[in-house]
Amino acid sequence: MSGDTQSSVTKINPLRGEILIPGDKSITHRAIILSALAQGPSRILGYLPSEDCEATLRAFKTMGIRISSESEGGIPCLVVHGKGLQGLAEPENVIDCGNSGTTMRLMTGLLSAQPFFSVLTGDASLRLRPMARVMKPIREMGGEIHARANGNKAPLAISGTALSPIEYKLPIASAQVKSAILLAGLRVSGTTTVIEPGPCRDHTERMFQSFGISFKKEGNALSVSGGADFAGRTIEVPGDISSAAFFLVAGSIIPGSEIKLCNVGVNPTRAAVLNILKKMGADIDLALRKTTGNEPVADLKVRAAPLKGCVVEGALMTAALDEFPILCIAAARAEGRTVFREAAELRVKESDRIEMMASALSGMGIAVETFPDGMAITGNPKWKGVFCKTAGDHRIAMSLVIAGLLAEGGNQIDDMACIKTSFPDFMNLLLGLTKPG
Repeated sequence: MSGDTQSSVTKINPLRGEILIPGDKSITHRAIILSALAQGPSRILGYLPSEDCEATLRAFKTMGIRISSESEGGIPCLVVHGKGLQGLAEPENVIDCGNSGTTMRLMTGLLSAQPFFSVLTGDASLRLRPMARVMKPIREMGGEIHARANGNKAPLAISGTALSPIEYKLPIASAQVKSAILLAGLRVSGTTTVIEPGPCRDHTERMFQSFGISFKKEGNALSVSGGADFAGRTIEVPGDISSAAFFLVAGSIIPGSEIKLCNVGVNPTRAAVLNILKKMGADIDLALRKTTGNEPVADLKVRAAPLKGCVVEGALMTAALDEFPILCIAAARAEGRTVFREAAELRVKESDRIEMMASALSGMGIAVETFPDGMAITGNPKWKGVFCKTAGDHRIAMSLVIAGLLAEGGNQIDDMACIKTSFPDFMNLLLGLTKPG
């Protein structure tokens, strides 16, 4: 198992050992953004140095924010010298968000309230992803955004202006849209309110509270009062549960495995993957540690166990969209049929994840049925290795690497480089668990 582009992954012995899960990608994005908007320096301990997070970091460097990286006891640390809510400078060039939808959507809200012009673009995959739902509320606040494909896709040209406060009811739960509105509200005179139809990731709200930003939650209504500067601080980023999910599934399905995953964020709005795996019969123990930056953290221990199929839909599916590809691998190993429904958004992620996973699993000899909003997988203990296409999607690639550990003849992955988008150290950590001793 090696290489930056194509790579072969072959069957292995049990996975055993202890690993430290790298920093949470969603929290790292938000930590960089709020540190840049704070007054004075902030330290971000345990940040994720992935390509997606680097895109957010570069964006602020182009707007005059000084950012440096160092190491504290072997833990990566960013030092961000914030200039306050009024301190960003107009970028001299287009801001390239790479493959990061989080960067583009959150920056759309933030930049719309700045007194300058900016342009957001990204790679070919990101330029195909829909952006209208984040632009709609910003335009209702008075934002001026122009986009191609009838105002739905990047590049986005933003003429920053003074925005007005808004009370906006989200049509569907979306952490990125919610965060874009709240970030825009930081520079708005008055109170900006977002009403959620149901719970979704709340990292932005938790980090607002950590920075002492004037923020209030009443039921499903989230409100921020804009205009007041806030001071920089030290932020500790817990491990990313979406990254841990690959090892939770691998440890569950590879016979004889036992893995301890340290310092994993177990925010209730992100823990759906744990609930789904336990529903399937996974043997996972959770030992809570101290809260880090308003985020609950735990060590997780997973042991191999027989899994059973189940139905995943509604709020549980919505909260586990990022983990869908690796949950498909768990389902392929489970006894019986697993059904994923109400997941139509997966068709407009970094790839059409429903079709990509259906194609790969079918090639491996696993029975699948696709629906417009999901798929059904009938478990099969015997897999054959295949050449796997990823469409440059990091979560597809990592999921098919895990599948290759059980497939007869192994899997060949067409693009390993895309894994750097979210989890640059994935292969090194996996290889460490395969070594005897």
